Amino acid sequence: MTDAGRSTADEYDSDVEAAIREHHPALITYITAGDPSLADTKAYVEALDRGGADLIELGLPFSEPVAEGATIQAAINRALEAGTTPEGFFELVADLETEAPLLVMTYYNMILQYGAEPDVRPFVERAAEAGLSGIIVPDLPAEEADPLREACDDTGLDLVFIIAPTTEGERLDRIMSHVSGFAYVQARLGTTGARENVSGATHDSLARLSEYDVPKAVGFGVSEGDHAAEIVDAGADGVIVGSALVDIIAANGPAGSETASRGVASSDAPGDAAAALEAKAAELKRGARRGADTITDDHEKQPEPEQP
Repeated sequence: MTDAGRSTADEYDSDVEAAIREHHPALITYITAGDPSLADTKAYVEALDRGGADLIELGLPFSEPVAEGATIQAAINRALEAGTTPEGFFELVADLETEAPLLVMTYYNMILQYGAEPDVRPFVERAAEAGLSGIIVPDLPAEEADPLREACDDTGLDLVFIIAPTTEGERLDRIMSHVSGFAYVQARLGTTGARENVSGATHDSLARLSEYDVPKAVGFGVSEGDHAAEIVDAGADGVIVGSALVDIIAANGPAGSETASRGVASSDAPGDAAAALEAKAAELKRGARRGADTITDDHEKQPEPEQP
């Protein structure tokens, strides 16, 4: 269970917002819990934490992940085939030791059907008990979010919404009225997946959201340190990386369930997924900082105003 942000959260609305503002520009990472096993996930999460992740999203596998591209869909399938369950997920979260606050990313039906009867509160209460700091629900319209928003408020969890590039006007106002922690800015239309460049829609979206006083983090397609630098330079408070990390897990295979079961960090084995994830997180964090340095340099180069 993470206890990060507890000392500074009083200055902000939540642990999540504190993590972003205290470690600005923030690196937010995503992996699918249970891919390829919950034991491996523990090693991966702790590696991302060491590598510099400021917030860590854990995907709770759901059979119809409509927002996900092929990479994360495959990870979800592997996790489900490995027998990952909501209760196993919560036990994993409770066992984790990270500096970074943890969030769960899953779909509304998984939340609604967790208890004995359709109700969001049992899931939210269990999430808080396990040590999660927030929830991201890609398929929840803001118009239907009041029950979950109220349950999150009552338990101190953040509810993060994804803002599409096409969202504006009254609908944007409605979504932003429900957001807490940070606004998840979707860099491009479509599903998740690593890309070779940053979408031009990112700059437009960040400009459109600049009037709202909540941290903005950009995801969907971010895969390189240079992407992180460009996004932060465009005005983001953080970058969100998922598919590029899931690709590393798929390419490297299990982190080493035998060593994990003995309590040995899997990254001790050279070349395994945990070590690669730690290195990738460090690269992405360096990129985000480069973007912030560019903003500072540009500001310092501005000429002094003429005196009257």
